[in-house]
Formats: sequence, structure tokens, C-alpha cells
Amino acid sequence: MANPDFAGREYPATAPYSVGREKLREFASAVGAAHPAHHDLVAARGLGYPDLVAPPTFAVVVAQRAEAQYVQDPDAGIDFSRVVHADEKFTHHRPIVAGDELVTVLHVDSVTERAGIAMVTTRCEIFAAGSDVADLADDAREHVATVSSSLVIRGEGS
Repeated sequence: MANPDFAGREYPATAPYSVGREKLREFASAVGAAHPAHHDLVAARGLGYPDLVAPPTFAVVVAQRAEAQYVQDPDAGIDFSRVVHADEKFTHHRPIVAGDELVTVLHVDSVTERAGIAMVTTRCEIFAAGSDVADLADDAREHVATVSSSLVIRGEGS
């Protein structure tokens, strides 16, 4: 079962994720996001964006990289084969665009066990790194998005 002592844990910022145009186009096509701002640079710039803009759910790509720190931590007690994704919520502070260098800080907000299952809530705070991506001080980062996830981890008999 999930280790309840992980509630309140914060993981260090991930290595920067470079948002590329082709990744945005591929993701947009995969999720059926046909708006030209996701595919055409001229269209995106015509709408005031500096580059291609990501569909809102693209933030999950970045968040899952950070969540892997927790899921793969042997002391966390997570058996990923028993995980069911229960809920996900995106809060955007500004659009993700091609050219962004994104770092993510993972928070394990809660770990609760009931009736043989564990409920885990995580929160990924996604920031655009400043011009020096090695400088991860709060004042060098622009808050881009928050991704909150709820996971259910089925017990042995479930």
C-alpha cells in the first residue's frame, strides 16, 4: 500500500522540459485539437502568441514526468499495476507555448487508506524557467500551470 508518510512531501524541481513545435503538433493531433494555433505558426502569432500554443491538456505530459519521481520511489509503496487514475484538474496561469523550458515541482498533498484502497492526491506546479534554467529561484520562474491528480491504488484483494 502507499506509504502515508509521503503526505506533505515535496520533490525537487525536475530537469527542464523543452516544449517543441513538433511535440505540440503531435499532441494536438492525437487529442483531436484542430485549432490552427496548435499547428500553424502564422496563425498562432496572428492570435498574439509568441509561438505554437499547446492544447490545455498538454500540461499532463510535463506533470507525468514529475509524478514519476513519486511513483518510482521505492519507499512510496506504489504498485503502478494497481493504480487507477480517478481525477485530474488543470489550472492554467498562462498558455504553454513552443520554446518554453518548463520545470515542475511535485507535491504529494494527501495519502489516505480506506477499505483496502489508497487515495493519493498529487499537485504539480509547472513553471517556465528564467533565461538561466539553472536558476530555479522562485523569482526566476513564471508560474504556468497547476495539475492536480487523484489516484486510487487498489489493494491486494481489490
